[in-house]
Amino acid sequence: METIDVGFLSLLPPIIAIVLALCTKEVISSLLIGILSGGLIYALNTGGGIIEMSSVAFGVTAETVGSPGKFNIILFLALLGALVYVVTMAGGSRAYGNWASTKLKSKRSAQLATSFLGMLIFIDDYFNCLTVGTVMKPVTDKYNVSRAKLAYIIDATAAPVCIIAPISSWAAAVGSTLYETGAFTNELQAFFATIPYNLYAILSIIMVLALAATNLEFGPMAKEEYKAEKKGDLGAVADDLESNQEVSDKGTVWDLIIPIGALIVFSIISMLWNGGYWAGEGLSIGEAFGNCDASAALVLGGFWALVVTFLLFIPRKLVSFKEFMGGIGEGVKSMVPAYIILTLAWTIGSLCQDYLGTGVYVGQLVEASHLPMGLIPAIVFLVAAGLSFSIGTAWGTFGIFIPIVVFICQASAPELMVVTLSATLAGSVFGDHCSPISDTTILSSTGAGCDHIKHVATQMPYACLVAACCFFGYIVAGFSYGNIALTLGTGIILLGVTLFVLHRLSSKKLERTEVTAEPEA
Repeated sequence: METIDVGFLSLLPPIIAIVLALCTKEVISSLLIGILSGGLIYALNTGGGIIEMSSVAFGVTAETVGSPGKFNIILFLALLGALVYVVTMAGGSRAYGNWASTKLKSKRSAQLATSFLGMLIFIDDYFNCLTVGTVMKPVTDKYNVSRAKLAYIIDATAAPVCIIAPISSWAAAVGSTLYETGAFTNELQAFFATIPYNLYAILSIIMVLALAATNLEFGPMAKEEYKAEKKGDLGAVADDLESNQEVSDKGTVWDLIIPIGALIVFSIISMLWNGGYWAGEGLSIGEAFGNCDASAALVLGGFWALVVTFLLFIPRKLVSFKEFMGGIGEGVKSMVPAYIILTLAWTIGSLCQDYLGTGVYVGQLVEASHLPMGLIPAIVFLVAAGLSFSIGTAWGTFGIFIPIVVFICQASAPELMVVTLSATLAGSVFGDHCSPISDTTILSSTGAGCDHIKHVATQMPYACLVAACCFFGYIVAGFSYGNIALTLGTGIILLGVTLFVLHRLSSKKLERTEVTAEPEA
């Protein structure tokens, strides 16, 4: 199958999937309908019918999941699910929660600790999403942090942190994509040049720290936090691991720290190994990370972490051999919903990118718009944000869009090249952060034990607020020719003022709701 030009119709599959998911609160059927609609569009435009529609849809699924990178992520999820289950079964998570609750004395400290942990695990966003949730759930639960808030903290410190971290799987993808355009002398120079202007990443990190430290909530998140604080309703999904298994009372904090530490250490070693650090080619650590296959390294890291966990638990009789092996199976099964949603999300993204030409269509619209040059960064940010939200992938978005942006800037505004490329990356991260069909959004809700659609609905206003501040920041950047102080200052001031105002309005609304509800009680 080859890519076809269907114009606006290329946007319909993701629009259908997203609208249905938000309306029905059921993501799997919504994604299936979106995929089938994309298959139908492709079939009708290539002379096929209903049978061809299903053949296209499921053919893309098989091709996508069968790729090594995607299949490795499925394997990593399976290994991580097994690791989480056996650690929980041995009492490691419970012991850590009990210990951390003695060190972290408030809801604020629990949220800040979660945020800082998310920023520390910058190697890979998949790894970040599931590891932070596993480690911090017991602590945030103790202080009545809603699962929706936990999922937001995890999500906001995953992709936004990875895209400005020099040593990460994202740095490799971004650097290589930028370098291939010929606009930069090397990959590291290309990556570092975009960091100061990546407003969405910077403002998202500021936002999550501000919310963790001050609880300036608004919108649906304010309601979830109110229910958690006043009623003890955290909004946890029904398949919480500890509710379905016996937990040993012999576990210690080290029974969590050592397995998670092993996962981190072996993942980093594996990235350096398959990146060629020890291959005798004289690569630096940064170059090895940039050259690595992150998904394959995570599989190796997960496997060896499970081996370490086996050697740690079995001799001490925290669990029996039979229980350990049974726990692996149960842990793998616990990840099945994530497998299904990820598979469908990858399918609809691949269908739009590789077969319906969504990215090319959007790029042509921008190229033909003839906008004032000062508005180019802001407009590119909006278009990249919309595209990444629609197809659920940052990598796919900047992979498609960066060459188009380079062409536009070289022809019309070379002085805005770095700012506009940064705006492309920032917009791409927006969609990866909050789209219902984004893999990191799915993994964040999975790691936090939060309903997926609830996570999307509660974090959307936060992400949109940051995006709006970025838009005005990029307008300033465009007309000031990339003045960093003015650009960042505009975004940060707008974010702070708007956040405070929205919090006050939301607080008053909740107070009125509480007063109205009291007589009924």
